[in-house]
Amino acid sequence: MARVMYFDCFSGAAGDMVLAALLDAGLPLDRLEAALGSLGVGHALRVTRVLRAGISATHVEVVENHATHHHDHSHTHDHAHPHGHSHGDDHGHSHGHDHRSLKAIAALIDQSALSAAGKARAVAMFRRLAEAEAAIHDMSVDDVHLHEVGAVDSIIDIVGAVFALDWFGIDDIVASPLNVGGGTVKIAHGTFPVPAPATLRLLAGVPVYTNGIMSELVTPTGALVITTYAKAFGPLPQMTIERIGYGAGTRDLGEVPNVLRVLIGERASTSDTSSSGGSVVKIECEIDDMSPQLFGPVSDRLFAAGALDVFLTAVMMKKGRPGTLITVLGAPADRERLCDVLFRETTTIGVRVETVERETLSREWVDVQVAGRTVRIKVASRRGEVLNASPEFDDCVRVANETGQPLKTVQAEAMRAFLATSPASSARRHP
Repeated sequence: MARVMYFDCFSGAAGDMVLAALLDAGLPLDRLEAALGSLGVGHALRVTRVLRAGISATHVEVVENHATHHHDHSHTHDHAHPHGHSHGDDHGHSHGHDHRSLKAIAALIDQSALSAAGKARAVAMFRRLAEAEAAIHDMSVDDVHLHEVGAVDSIIDIVGAVFALDWFGIDDIVASPLNVGGGTVKIAHGTFPVPAPATLRLLAGVPVYTNGIMSELVTPTGALVITTYAKAFGPLPQMTIERIGYGAGTRDLGEVPNVLRVLIGERASTSDTSSSGGSVVKIECEIDDMSPQLFGPVSDRLFAAGALDVFLTAVMMKKGRPGTLITVLGAPADRERLCDVLFRETTTIGVRVETVERETLSREWVDVQVAGRTVRIKVASRRGEVLNASPEFDDCVRVANETGQPLKTVQAEAMRAFLATSPASSARRHP
């Protein structure tokens, strides 16, 4: 059976709530801190246990200095903050004048310890934010300064979510419709109705609703993460639940628990095989008049928009002109978003779309140790039989750089450690 992750957004979603829910569901705090420390933005994480309408949940707060680094697991009760708090202020403290351009944020991400795919995804997500702001204020993307979402805590939320979802290694992510709340919210440009303009633009094409709570329940960072990663929106899929995580918002809403709930488990099998299948859309177009330098960024944008795979094929077009065939695979729900990327980012004036069936192996991650450092092994199986196993390349590169060993030696040692494991071994399996 295929692994699935479900975000239950009955009280909306914010960047810190996503991160807290994933920590509550099993993401190791030390791994997260190591990844975020590579950004060099001068922060610490304060992780606490809180109650929200009687529900015990994890709360994450970003402290913008090097000295404070406290983990308190006692139960606390936060009080409600006044209405009209600054949107993007997921943690309940002021950002002051802290804001950065897209270029500056991209430079921070480039020096981080994220995988190559993670870096591309994170940069593409911030570019999507910048494009939303640019469209709202009628300015170029390069001139946009990200105010609330350019602050340290929002950078940590977004980059942390990218690392966390990469760590879980689950491609099948589903979300419920998002409860956006109501009332008004103060942002850098004034007081606006909920959802705030940037949030609303990020939620385009996604099912939303309100249950009458007069508060901002979906922030730009929450909207960005959920809409980037969720392949579909709807009710809880048929699944066997293995892990549950609750991520708390800063405010207590009273009778409604201000938490984001994440469920992780196995999709219910619909046949006698345990491999995942189903329909995907295949979107294609040929291009012969675009700079080759642009194909890499286009692929990054497509992956950030939810593409399952993107590949390029050299083709011969009419009149003997060499060209490139772009093929994109994605969930049917992402068809419009993926087509929009192709039309905006390439020179094509038309695409072909068809629905195809696919079969995939079930996948999970296994941690092994090489020279005292963790390397993840991606294990693929069918009907319980392991058919493929491969060390994560970025992990091997990191260990090789840290130890001075040849990369091929690290890869071989990782596979040797994996093959030596057994169900009773100390190697820790995680989704």
